[in-house]
Amino acid sequence: MGIQGIVHGFSKLSREDQIQLLREFTGNPVSLEAHLNDHRLQDSKWQGVYDSFSENAVSNFFLPYCIAPNFRIDNRFYFVPMVTEESSVVAAASSAAKFWSERGGFHTRVSSVNKPGHIHFTWNGSPEEISSFVTGLIPGLHKATSMLTRNMKKRGGGITDIQLIDRTATLEGYYQIEVMFNTVDSMGANFINSCLERMAAFIGKQVELAGISDRFSIVMAILSNYTPQCTVECSIACDPDRLSHPAYGMNGLEFARKFEFAVNISRQDTHRAVTHNKGIYNGIDAVVIATGNDFRAVEADGHAFAARDGKYRGLTEVEVYPDSFSCKIEIPISIGTIGGLTRLHPLAAVSLEILGNPDVPKLMSIASAAGLACNFSAVRSLITGGIQSGHMHMHLSNILHQLQADPEEKKAAVAYFREHTVSYAEVEVFLTGMRTRVAQTRKR
Repeated sequence: MGIQGIVHGFSKLSREDQIQLLREFTGNPVSLEAHLNDHRLQDSKWQGVYDSFSENAVSNFFLPYCIAPNFRIDNRFYFVPMVTEESSVVAAASSAAKFWSERGGFHTRVSSVNKPGHIHFTWNGSPEEISSFVTGLIPGLHKATSMLTRNMKKRGGGITDIQLIDRTATLEGYYQIEVMFNTVDSMGANFINSCLERMAAFIGKQVELAGISDRFSIVMAILSNYTPQCTVECSIACDPDRLSHPAYGMNGLEFARKFEFAVNISRQDTHRAVTHNKGIYNGIDAVVIATGNDFRAVEADGHAFAARDGKYRGLTEVEVYPDSFSCKIEIPISIGTIGGLTRLHPLAAVSLEILGNPDVPKLMSIASAAGLACNFSAVRSLITGGIQSGHMHMHLSNILHQLQADPEEKKAAVAYFREHTVSYAEVEVFLTGMRTRVAQTRKR
């Protein structure tokens, strides 16, 4: 089964011909084609738009578009769009959002929206000589990119700094020209890369004119997805007494101190830190995807930031005193509200409308609040009743769907598993028993 050897020109084939080739890889080609066709938007103007997002698009892969209500962020309430397939994420975000909306909400502060890019090169000569050469290039670099930066400058952005960085301590002869960009409300990846490549071409010509081509070699020019200057701080705080709950089996201050200890574990233990931060990105990624931004870049950025002191740590910090509890997160989030898919994807545009068409700093604040909300809910569950009970109850509907439960079976299962542990095996046993009893009743 399957094609033997290389397929040439796959991207040039029609969708129908691409699917014909895919049929060779399955034992049920009719079902394959039906699924691919069923998940396309037949007779919709949007299907062509979706197809244009990527190469070799033969269908759509749907994820739930959800809303987490009651987010109070900087004293404004939001309904936050979230795209995620994990059943407990939106419930966790919504629960924490409501909890903290009654305790002052989330408070945020954005440092800046500056993002770096680099021209990586090698130099065989003295540091003083290359420093002088690069300093002399700076006016020309601005002029070489003036056409590219013109519109960005009109919006208040552009190139904010250019400097030489000596990296010879890490690699022999390795230097960077670091360029900082303010891309205002766009993520700016294409803008940054275009500017850097234009600069690299200009530098190449100047190197030839200076007669140093045998000692200077450009390796590459590319943006960096690590943006430690483009950060947002999000915090929650209240009196410990307001954290108490009868189900916790502890008073508010005891809860606060146990919460603090759990977070401090993530600050010291890498195994816990990875899972801790994954929970944060459950919320952030869901908002980033819903607004048409690049969740891969955002998450890679945050994980690098978590290891910025040489040790990978949890991204939240907690302080507890007898009269105060506070939890905060500082995190880089490089996103945009114009350009790319943010307006091209119809639901991304809807998400931004629901959020009041925020600028980039405000969207950074909203995403960080979603991350902190998910983190608070997760840690709260872990130190009280455990995380699996709530997660599996949310997952119950997926299990029932997999087992093809009918409406009456679903209703009975939901009632039964309010008091019982949810697992695939237990749900299967419950449905089997219920179906057996129904069958026996019908025989009588």
